[in-house]
Amino acid sequence: MVSLIMLGIIWVYARRGSQLPSLKNKIFHGCLLVTFSAVLTNLLSTTMVSQYNNFPMWLTWIVTTIYFILTPLMGLTYFCYTVSVIYIDLEKARKLIIAGTVPGILYVLLVFSNSYNKHIFDITAAEGYMLGDWVSLMFFFFYLYSLASVGVTLFNRRRLEKEIYHILIVCPLLTMLVIFVQQLLPYVMLSGSAATCALLIIYLHLQNKQISVDYLTNLPNRQELLDMIGLLLKRDAERSFVLLIVSLRSFRHINNTCGQQKGDLFLKEVAHFLSKIGPKGNVYRFSGDEFALLFYKENLDDARKCVGEIQKRMQRPWQADEYRFMLSAAMGLISHSGEAETVENIINSIEYAVAQAKLGKGGKICYCDKEMLQKLERKRRIIQILEEQLEHPSFEMYYQPIYSIEVDRFLYAESLMRIVDSPIGPIYPSEFIPIAEETGLIVELTYIILDKVCKFAGKLRELSSEIEAVHVNFSALQFSQPDLADRVFDIIERNQTPPEMIKIEFTESTLAESPQVVADFAMKMLDRGIMMGLDDFGTGYSNIATVIHIPFGTVKLDKSLVEAAMDSENSAMAVRNLSQIFKALGMKVIAEGVETEDQKQLVTEFGVDQIQGFYYAKPMPKEEVLQFILGRK
Repeated sequence: MVSLIMLGIIWVYARRGSQLPSLKNKIFHGCLLVTFSAVLTNLLSTTMVSQYNNFPMWLTWIVTTIYFILTPLMGLTYFCYTVSVIYIDLEKARKLIIAGTVPGILYVLLVFSNSYNKHIFDITAAEGYMLGDWVSLMFFFFYLYSLASVGVTLFNRRRLEKEIYHILIVCPLLTMLVIFVQQLLPYVMLSGSAATCALLIIYLHLQNKQISVDYLTNLPNRQELLDMIGLLLKRDAERSFVLLIVSLRSFRHINNTCGQQKGDLFLKEVAHFLSKIGPKGNVYRFSGDEFALLFYKENLDDARKCVGEIQKRMQRPWQADEYRFMLSAAMGLISHSGEAETVENIINSIEYAVAQAKLGKGGKICYCDKEMLQKLERKRRIIQILEEQLEHPSFEMYYQPIYSIEVDRFLYAESLMRIVDSPIGPIYPSEFIPIAEETGLIVELTYIILDKVCKFAGKLRELSSEIEAVHVNFSALQFSQPDLADRVFDIIERNQTPPEMIKIEFTESTLAESPQVVADFAMKMLDRGIMMGLDDFGTGYSNIATVIHIPFGTVKLDKSLVEAAMDSENSAMAVRNLSQIFKALGMKVIAEGVETEDQKQLVTEFGVDQIQGFYYAKPMPKEEVLQFILGRK
């Protein structure tokens, strides 16, 4: 009875655990079922044969026959489970399992023949229950499968983790020992207890090694989803399925308003709703406020119908206790149609689709179609190319001369990274710079760029050019590095570059994100003679009050300000006043993006000090810009 209770507990928790339909999980549940049935029939048979006059003879005979069948089959199911744990190759595992069932089938046939020959047991009204001369076959087959399990484990010991190896070895040996004791004490029922203890050890250490259920929503978690997708791809890569991610928008506002506990109640409500309308058993907690719905038995139309129900529900308020909120959701949907893909690619694709959906308003949904997958694949290739550039920097540096109005010469140049030759052709900065910033690769790339610029500055000195400084752009991510100043000083000193020949520029967004960090860095640079410049002023991230507290040498007016000044007298007046304010603060003002004579005339009237743009010079490779600069001496 104790064994039955323990098996019941294991069964309940196993059902709440991983529901991944893998061979290992299926066989484990089969082990539970066979063991539970064997223990139950053992109890029933023992009771019936001890009181055979109180039960119909045919019923006692059937229950006892089932007991004799199931007891050795506990060993068979354990053997199958051992094979499923050891062999990842499903085809190989299935062949071994099929071979292993042959003795079991033979034994079952022998048990069925007992009704005619009475070689295993017999029950009569006169003499009651009697064991036959073949009864030892039950123990023989049990030992056979236990030894087979040990043999398979020993054969594969080098492939197994130490803990798994020990469990797969100890469990059958422990079970055989207990069964041997039962043979010595036939009136003590130990077979069920032995199998139950083995299953308990397996469950605690193998089956339940990873938590697969989200504690809050009681849904399968992200890892369970990844395992399920991996299983679908492994079983049948050509099989189609649909993955839908539902991401709640601005959910942090709910937590901030009514507290996290109430926020959890809303999440539970959403989870309950999705579980009702989504594919049964395949709704997952993907992340904090995101849920995943996996449709692999249904089709794309079912997924679209589910999307419609979600959008319809989001038009009504959600309530948790006394709080009512309107929720919106961004949704990404990807349909796997049998193309060769990995779990990582699928997850990256769906997360990209969700990110694109979030760029829209309210409950926008983004279908990850072939065009989007192509864009994502191109992004992956660009990331790979950028990573390769860190190992072997082959990218080119272009330089755009900056014209000084006061001396009527080019005294400065801005450095610009270019990838003109790659396996996917030229990649423009507007495409690879955001990707480099998103991935963090921009940090190390900037150090390489600074090193290349220092070498270019050395070449300018060697040729006695009039260029006084070269501008280098720093990303906002650069300022997250604790050793930024030291790395910059080290690169400049290693190249023996005069500090005044390097001017570090960063955008307004950087200043808005980390004003104090930027200010501290600027002071360290100023102490070493390295000037700082503010790039793209006018894009709306900072204000003059912030700018005046940092020792900038230059402020570069964004081309949008120049274009606005051409279209509006009010804008022109504002840009003129900005220029005068910055000049009064001791800064040089640069107008960038100047492309026409009219624009050049306008910014000259504003009193800017320098002009950068196609009107005077385009960005050029190193050799070409050297010819351009030296030819104008």
